[in-house]
Amino acid sequence: MPKLEQLRAGHSQAVLTFELVNRAYFAASIGDRGDAFFDQYPDRHRALLAEQEAGVCAFYALVGDDGSVLGRFNLYDLEDGTARLGYRVAQQVAGRGVATATVQEVCRLAAARHGLRTLRAATSHDNAASQKVLSKAGFVPVGPAAPSDLGGKSGTWYQRDLQA
Repeated sequence: MPKLEQLRAGHSQAVLTFELVNRAYFAASIGDRGDAFFDQYPDRHRALLAEQEAGVCAFYALVGDDGSVLGRFNLYDLEDGTARLGYRVAQQVAGRGVATATVQEVCRLAAARHGLRTLRAATSHDNAASQKVLSKAGFVPVGPAAPSDLGGKSGTWYQRDLQA
């Protein structure tokens, strides 16, 4: 049974492996991160942990029984009870309800652990799977998302009000 864990230093290699194994899969719907992201990942991971320690973001990894990362679920820009949600799941678990269930769990943690009242998430118009996940997890469309919000693609912002 996969377990949602707050990101820590020990996740670095498993997260990099997750990103590399699923690179082409992710690039098809949300754009490629570029070679520099992968080449400099250990530094990026340390920077994420510093942001998390500072309380401006909260990062989670969905970890399988074998220690592999099956998904990433991130809360960005925690401020005034609001944050942005970003997530991605491995191709091997896509379409099985893993993203929806984990987004729902992250919403619970956002309220209980991080004191958040509202989450926002953007997805591109051509990412039907993400639209479905957000809708099933209680998010509603609230307006257009610019290409600058979505790596060059147009889309929609979704929002969910949380209850602690």
